[in-house]
Amino acid sequence: MSIPTQPNIKLVNGPDYREGYANSVQVRVSVWDFFLVFGTLQQQSETQVEIKNFQGVYLSPQQAKALMTVLQQNLASYESTFGEIKLDPRLMAPGPVH
Repeated sequence: MSIPTQPNIKLVNGPDYREGYANSVQVRVSVWDFFLVFGTLQQQSETQVEIKNFQGVYLSPQQAKALMTVLQQNLASYESTFGEIKLDPRLMAPGPVH
């Protein structure tokens, strides 16, 4: 069985393309898709945090898994170059699934 050749890929930004900074990502899962909600988190006081969501992106389960693989590869490369990324254990607490 022969391996199919990869097509040339041309990346083009559409008129609605935009970039933004997010320090908050919420993940909602259903049978059909994954929904990523990006936002910026600002701590208003010691006991109050505000998250301003600015973009939601739906992914198929296949694209979510492909994204996970690409992120794992890139994080491993980043950590081998710059050192281990340490996470605050308080941020790893499981949240609700919508």
